[in-house]
Amino acid sequence: MTAAPTPPTVIRVRYAETDAMGVVHHATYPVWFEVARTDLMNALGLPYRDVEARGYYLMLSGLNVEYRRAARYDDTLQVLTRVAAVRSRTLTFTYEVRRGDELLATGETRHIATDHQYRPARLPDDVLAALGAPGTT
Repeated sequence: MTAAPTPPTVIRVRYAETDAMGVVHHATYPVWFEVARTDLMNALGLPYRDVEARGYYLMLSGLNVEYRRAARYDDTLQVLTRVAAVRSRTLTFTYEVRRGDELLATGETRHIATDHQYRPARLPDDVLAALGAPGTT
């Protein structure tokens, strides 16, 4: 299952995000993924703060980034985020970082739902439904 993306998150590259070569440092992309994932969760009506207040954490269990082209200082970028897979206890998000029509990077984060004692926990049906899980109401 791949849900349609919400409007992209717009990022303007800051000087502090670049390295000595004037290229965005590789460690910056996961931070942008988090910003875009937060925007997506808000657009779905599931702010992280609300999910956590209900007793759940969405802990990162995996991260992948594929770099294709360099982003540079002051570029205006779009990060497109999708919920790629939903199961009762796990989520996968995918990301595309673009400069206009040019694809700069792709990525994926995997998350496991836990309770506040860090034990795996099944997400409530309404949360699964908002994330687009099949078979939920």
